[in-house]
Amino acid sequence: MKISKLGAPVALIAAAALTLSACAANEPADPGTGTSGTAASSTLAGKGASSMSAAQQKWIADYQSAHSGVTINYSPDGSGAGREAFTSGAVQYAGSDRPFQDEEMGAGKFAGCTAESNALDLPVYISPIAVIFNVEGVDELKLDADTVAGIFAGTITKWNDEAIVATNPDAKLPDAAITAVHRSDDSGTTNNFTDYLHQAAPSVWSEEASDTFPAAFGGEAAKGTSAVVDAVSTGTNTIGYADASAAREVSHAQLQVGDEWLQPTAEAAAKVVDASETISGRSEHDLALTLNRKAEGAYPAVLVSYALVCEAYKDSATAELVKSFIGYVASAEGQQAAAEAAGSAPLSADMQAKVAAAVASIK
Repeated sequence: MKISKLGAPVALIAAAALTLSACAANEPADPGTGTSGTAASSTLAGKGASSMSAAQQKWIADYQSAHSGVTINYSPDGSGAGREAFTSGAVQYAGSDRPFQDEEMGAGKFAGCTAESNALDLPVYISPIAVIFNVEGVDELKLDADTVAGIFAGTITKWNDEAIVATNPDAKLPDAAITAVHRSDDSGTTNNFTDYLHQAAPSVWSEEASDTFPAAFGGEAAKGTSAVVDAVSTGTNTIGYADASAAREVSHAQLQVGDEWLQPTAEAAAKVVDASETISGRSEHDLALTLNRKAEGAYPAVLVSYALVCEAYKDSATAELVKSFIGYVASAEGQQAAAEAAGSAPLSADMQAKVAAAVASIK
């Protein structure tokens, strides 16, 4: 396996820095990587979004194949758990389906970073959120935004409700109760899904975007992406939301955008990101996005997952390893690997260049 040109220079820097560390400790270096084999220099811990679990597995496998002395562990415990672990210094990087909010940012707030360092939000994974369903006798389903919002808000409770019938006149919709499944844990997927509902159906979904699904709306709760998919696929007359890459074997509803009905494809999801802008007031290399979910031809229920890293790490060897690994993740090769393994949409060339510059700035 060959690491991309973007990642190679960073990897060489990392190897040199880690070799010096090994020599200083009077330990023999691993000839394959230049690492000492110590936990501080050759092990990287990450935690966070379960949505990009398949992509993380692929990135880690490919990277470790090219760097035999390096061990990277990623625990897909959810975006909220990832942000908490990164903030406390329990992990060196996190995956999150939303960036840190302004009030969560600030120098000195992150235990693994230097006192003057803030965090950086670097987009590395783009994927549609599929509205998944398992309804007896129904293979195809079209839902407009108000109807999706009504289902998850608990105001549309039967599959043969007139709002669902109106957009699916030929479907054999049962006179059966809807079981709407949502995430029980703090989830960036929930944040993105509720942001879509708030933007697209504000008269029905008045709640602001939130990591936590509103308890007042009821429904069935499941922890993590895989549990939601399992609850929908094994249940009866169920509906839920999940990263499309993790729900390939479950039916996906088409969502209405203007006069179009769109499936949750990577291409349609990528259009949202291309039409979005970075959050104002952040540092030069923070790439947190305000998603434009109303772009023409764009699938609106999309999530962008971020690698959360330090501007400057307390440990220089950790900094170089983070730069090398995240540099590969965001490279053209890494993005293509994720697309093949998880069905995600690769970052555009412009965004890849921005992330590469941000990675290079890490100290």
